[in-house]
Amino acid sequence: MDRTELHRALRQAAVPPGHYWIESVHEPSPTPVDFLWLRGGPDGSWETGVYERGAFHLIARHSSEAAACAHLRELLA
Repeated sequence: MDRTELHRALRQAAVPPGHYWIESVHEPSPTPVDFLWLRGGPDGSWETGVYERGAFHLIARHSSEAAACAHLRELLA
């Protein structure tokens, strides 16, 4: 699963759009107060985390986009 497929799956599962942020695919505006996120890491890895109180907090680093997508989907389930 890639980011676009994840976004489609989350919409179909009726996950509220303000609960997550997916780099270059789903970036709500205005920015919600807190949400789970998925983004590319600085070294080619993929990262998942939580944004709260104005700061991004890393939960996990993944070796592939598919692994990061699976993790975010699990967090939102």
